[in-house]
Amino acid sequence: MADYSIETCQPDDWATWQTLTREVEPLFGPMADQPEFAAAWQAAVAAQQVLCAHEAPSTSVSPLLGGIIFSPKENEIAWLAVSARSRGKGLGANLLAQALQCLDPARKVRVQTFTDSVPAGQPARRLYQRFGFNDEKPAGNNPAGYATVIMIRSPQDRD
Repeated sequence: MADYSIETCQPDDWATWQTLTREVEPLFGPMADQPEFAAAWQAAVAAQQVLCAHEAPSTSVSPLLGGIIFSPKENEIAWLAVSARSRGKGLGANLLAQALQCLDPARKVRVQTFTDSVPAGQPARRLYQRFGFNDEKPAGNNPAGYATVIMIRSPQDRD
């Protein structure tokens, strides 16, 4: 049994979300204290497009172990992060699997992630590749200065 629960984020999850974003800012760039990021997060939460993984049993003050933001309109994964202490335990895969269930499998699914040249980004790349994502085109550097790429998951056949 997992020692975490994945649930739709609520507005009162913001403080724990900020803690996770501060942890990943060296790779992603500034977010936690950016008004634009807070506004985008709040809009995604209001639209029920944010999943949070908390230690079980979950409370509003349980540490956030990971989170994902997705957009059904754009059919994309907009943001995914897992805390350092929870990496390598399948949490990222569980978050991604649940988010993909909310997206249209008959359309391409898009994500922007790190290129092959970013050693710290290799776990994210491998995760997306396991789920059928492939590099499509370069996407420039992210706000932290790391090279990124757009990865695409081709439409899935419906049987």
